[in-house]
Amino acid sequence: MDKFSSVGNQELEAIENLYQSYLEDPESVDKSWQQFFSGFELARKHYPEKPGLVKQDNIDKEFAILNLIHGYRQRGHLFTKTNPVRSRRKYTPTLTLENFGLEQKDLETTFQAGNEIGIGPAKLKDIVAHLEDTYCRSVGVEYVYMRKPEVVQWLRERMESTKNSESYSVEKRKHFFYHLKLAVG
Repeated sequence: MDKFSSVGNQELEAIENLYQSYLEDPESVDKSWQQFFSGFELARKHYPEKPGLVKQDNIDKEFAILNLIHGYRQRGHLFTKTNPVRSRRKYTPTLTLENFGLEQKDLETTFQAGNEIGIGPAKLKDIVAHLEDTYCRSVGVEYVYMRKPEVVQWLRERMESTKNSESYSVEKRKHFFYHLKLAVG
């Protein structure tokens, strides 16, 4: 047991209340807390918070976006636009931001979670657009259930790096068409 373990075992709200009391009147708290808060104040004075550090709220949002990304990977195929004649059956829960603890105002915020899909730090609107293009267009892919992680990773990297679309030459398209025609009869 180290000399700071008692601090780590305290309720944060209780420590915050003691700190507020200390700020109003240092003599109102126990001598040991006076020393602790005096050291805390010294550190705050000489080592101010760096402007680039991530706030707790942003960390929570980063994890929410990672959950959103996983949601698209797992359920995006249910929201594809595969039938031009009729609209698709409605599935719930949907992949809307609110279902993942995000808000419309977050769309213009840049998040590190874009690294997870290979686009680097990006605005949430760009992350969602990338996921929509990859998982919800005319080709739907259900793959995260597979039991071989290396296959899942290969598919994910291949699809997310190309937005699940390939450009084929006219010759290659004719080749595909010819073989489709043979298969159908």
